[in-house]
Amino acid sequence: MINDRERAVFEAGIKLGALYHQWVGTPISRETAASVEKAIEKAAILQPFVEEITVRLDRSLMTENRFGYSELSGLMYNVEIITRVGFTYCRAKLAPSISYPLMEIVEIHEIPQLSHH
Repeated sequence: MINDRERAVFEAGIKLGALYHQWVGTPISRETAASVEKAIEKAAILQPFVEEITVRLDRSLMTENRFGYSELSGLMYNVEIITRVGFTYCRAKLAPSISYPLMEIVEIHEIPQLSHH
């Protein structure tokens, strides 16, 4: 049986992986980046165990193709997500690290439960 800590970490990882693959390739421009960031946040926050999410896309990597737009790539992501299972919170991120979109667990925080005597 897995505990809340393991489940919170799993949920953070699976949410980032799904987010990454769901949105890569989306047509995007510097003018539409803010609305795409909000759309990704609003879609992710609907999912179970997601407490908070912040999505920022690197506009400097958005270079127009001959049709006037770019495609969302993994290196554009800067995402932070907080998942909660029971009394355990997991903060994870997806951000470029040495030219690779790396996902990592940043912090796990467990709130002590008060015992009732």
